[in-house]
Amino acid sequence: MTILVTGATGTLGRQIVRSALDEGYQVRCLVRNLRKAAFLKEWGAKLILGDFSKPETLLPALTGIRVVIDAATARPTDSFYIVDLEGKKALINAAMAMKIEKFIFFSILFSEKYSDVPLMRIKNSTEELLKESGLNFTILKLCGFFQGLIGQYAIPILDQQAVWLTSESTPICYMDTQDIARFALRALTIPETNQQVYPLGGPRAWKSNEIIQLCERLSGQNAKVAKIPLVLLQLSRKFLRLFEWSWNIADRLAFAEILSRGEPFIPSMKNVYSTFDIEESSILSLENYFQDYFSRILKKLKEINYQQNQKKKRSI
Repeated sequence: MTILVTGATGTLGRQIVRSALDEGYQVRCLVRNLRKAAFLKEWGAKLILGDFSKPETLLPALTGIRVVIDAATARPTDSFYIVDLEGKKALINAAMAMKIEKFIFFSILFSEKYSDVPLMRIKNSTEELLKESGLNFTILKLCGFFQGLIGQYAIPILDQQAVWLTSESTPICYMDTQDIARFALRALTIPETNQQVYPLGGPRAWKSNEIIQLCERLSGQNAKVAKIPLVLLQLSRKFLRLFEWSWNIADRLAFAEILSRGEPFIPSMKNVYSTFDIEESSILSLENYFQDYFSRILKKLKEINYQQNQKKKRSI
């Protein structure tokens, strides 16, 4: 079976590629830059040039493909409307034309509840397009990635920089991208997942202050916390919407705003584990993920300090 992975160089996409190759699938990756995606080729994947902003590149990329796993989303410098709306429409139309056997799409938990937030509205719109397409699809609605917490919390704390938070705190069931990749690939072998939507979340929900406390305990350092009032976030978004060049920033602030309202992002996973035949106990916890991260980083820092001390001794 040959799989096309979009967004293959991203945080989630690369884990899907790695896992699919390990399971023996033939993997093609739709990429915009062959040089930046060279590591995927080294793993054993085939690179296909394509761009969501250029719909004419999508149909040829699906030649010989049986499965599409769509992990692409707009980068900070991209437009949601071009990539996540028009681009996804073009990809779904191409998949229909090429009679793709399975289409896996990653959405956001509770996207249907927040039509006032551009990214949520677009994700929900893509879900509806898939439901009307006639394709065999599986939609996985995510809460957030462990990997995203490294830059938001762990690195600033290690560097003794400020961790920026809003005045509200939303409990979120973050999940490791390797576990998300497991669910995506398992959906390829379970017919019951066709035309179905599933929420995905980690073992427990975390608030920002709890993540900070965990990082402090594992790193041995105190965090410098700086809080942004929610009202300031709202005013900034309204101001940025006044200028066309800053719409993309305003849309991203709108998404950040809903994660600051305190409404829990906790999925009901009761039937998901049994459907996918995955043991809940096998899902990585945030505690173990951060434990591994900090132990590796702190070990590396000790090695660097040791090398620097040795150089100083030799120079004396």
